[in-house]
Amino acid sequence: MAIGRFYDLGDERGLLRFSISMTILVATLGILLGVLSGSFSIMFDGIYSLLDVVMSLMSLMVAKLIIADTNAGNLPEKLRQRFSMGFWHLEPIVLGVNGILLISVATYALINAISSALDGGTDLHLGAAIGYAAVTLVICVAMAVVEVVANRRVGSALVSLDIQGWIMASGITGALLAAFSIAWMIEGTQWNWMVPYIDPIILGVVCIVLIPLPLKTVRDALSEILLVTPADLRDHVAAVSADFVERHGFDGFRSYVSKVGRSRNITVYVIVPEAEATKPLAEWDALREELGEAIGGKGPDRWLTITFTSDIIWAE
Repeated sequence: MAIGRFYDLGDERGLLRFSISMTILVATLGILLGVLSGSFSIMFDGIYSLLDVVMSLMSLMVAKLIIADTNAGNLPEKLRQRFSMGFWHLEPIVLGVNGILLISVATYALINAISSALDGGTDLHLGAAIGYAAVTLVICVAMAVVEVVANRRVGSALVSLDIQGWIMASGITGALLAAFSIAWMIEGTQWNWMVPYIDPIILGVVCIVLIPLPLKTVRDALSEILLVTPADLRDHVAAVSADFVERHGFDGFRSYVSKVGRSRNITVYVIVPEAEATKPLAEWDALREELGEAIGGKGPDRWLTITFTSDIIWAE
């Protein structure tokens, strides 16, 4: 029962815990069998998986902090005082660091693959290599399918990134299995001279494919870290605010939006004629609630501030 709760596939943290456990298994297999088979590509697969474990642990920690912060009373007071604006900003940092590390590791492996090919390739124990690739491919595909199905309910960006990791790992392992199978078929034939080059060639091809894949993740993460305004959210808030101002006869508005991780930060200043500035506070609160409902997306990940002022300087 306790294990079922720990690996709850209907919860973001449970999914990430399950992924971490399976990734540790794949990483251990890769590093051990990479040494036994003499394959640099299998070792790269294991190291890649080990890196994925580290990043999944960081993702799990961030998810726990965000959930604890959005549920009152679940965060130590000292942390709440030090991070009074929440922990949403950690999510794009994790995504960006993850992408940069993946690019760096793949680039380093590509350099090693080229160096190995120039040195005459590597001698492989094909039985161990094929066995590893087959078992690992089954695990990777199964994990990708399980997380895709589960994340339809959870809707987590961190789990989505983890799914990409399993899909990429499936691609790597599938390519390894195909290459090792080809090497096994040509071993002892007139094409036997190609066998030592199979490992560095497939490693190089995999790295060339992998290097560009995290670029969009890094770009999006940097956009959120730098608070680049998302156009769709900006246009939605502006349209809703303009309609609100027109209906109530106010002088205008200024809106400012940003997206950081799963959070949406929205600030709207409504410019009110001085003649109407004496309304009771309850009326302003009712108007604030009306605009907030029109903007939508109410929940723990929406940070909404609506201010009414008759002095436009406060809104600039």
